[in-house]
Amino acid sequence: MSDSSDNTVLGPFMDAELTSQPEVWAQAIAQAKSENLLPADGQRVAVIGCGTSWFMAQSYAAARESAGKGVTDAFAASEAFLGADRGYDAVIAITRSGTTTEVLEILTAIKGTVRTVALVGDLTSPIMTLADAIVELPYADEQSVVQTRFATTALTYLLTSVGMDLRAAVEDAKSAVITPVEQELIDAEQFTFLGTGWTVGLAHEAGLKMREAVQGWTESYPAKEYRHGPISIAAPNRVTWMFGEQPEGLDKDVAKTGALYIKTTTHPLAELARVHRVTLERARARGMNPDLPRNLSRSVILSD
Repeated sequence: MSDSSDNTVLGPFMDAELTSQPEVWAQAIAQAKSENLLPADGQRVAVIGCGTSWFMAQSYAAARESAGKGVTDAFAASEAFLGADRGYDAVIAITRSGTTTEVLEILTAIKGTVRTVALVGDLTSPIMTLADAIVELPYADEQSVVQTRFATTALTYLLTSVGMDLRAAVEDAKSAVITPVEQELIDAEQFTFLGTGWTVGLAHEAGLKMREAVQGWTESYPAKEYRHGPISIAAPNRVTWMFGEQPEGLDKDVAKTGALYIKTTTHPLAELARVHRVTLERARARGMNPDLPRNLSRSVILSD
């Protein structure tokens, strides 16, 4: 454990960035309503990204299809199937840095064959000349290696584009990002995050955040899959955290295990922002710096 003085020096970039989310989400909502860069309703769309961006792609894909806007598939950029026989009308890439090797390789390979749109934070990056259209999000770019606001801001833009009203998310996040974290969550041994529909991507992202910043044991699943095996690890001093609507009886089944069950009425996007705060405080309590986590860099750039 670190002493309390560490709280002023560990993760200052992540702290400022996660706290700013309500403000930048409001900016992204206004931007999305003023632009017409994304694929039209009815078009078949593939969304690609790596790591955090892949999980945001999953959330957007589920939301777009559920809104009746057209077939939408999410792929990890390293395993994307974008052949002509799949009939995509457009490909959307999500990338904070605009330098991720796998994303650039795909956009290079398909350039001129299908329309591409990139959501990017760094406007000096190579992707600016590869994509046909750019959603510019420089105000959401970050210095911390561990992503918070870029990912949620990109998703805010995308969800707004399919008609989702995120005013409640902005309001809920104002308190979520500053509320003190309970000691029970600081000390917990293990976390499992669950979601349904568009919130499955949020669950996966919450798990990734805690693995990156805290080196913690975290898992994530579609909520109805949890009782098909993973619930076996639920126990006292462990947490099961639900985003969105829960399956019938899940809370009672988790209660039997002795694990802490979290399911609130907070908007799921704001709940992810709350996980960001919990993650930061857990990292600080362990003397870890989430701005520079071990084995990670701001962008994965592969070389031969």
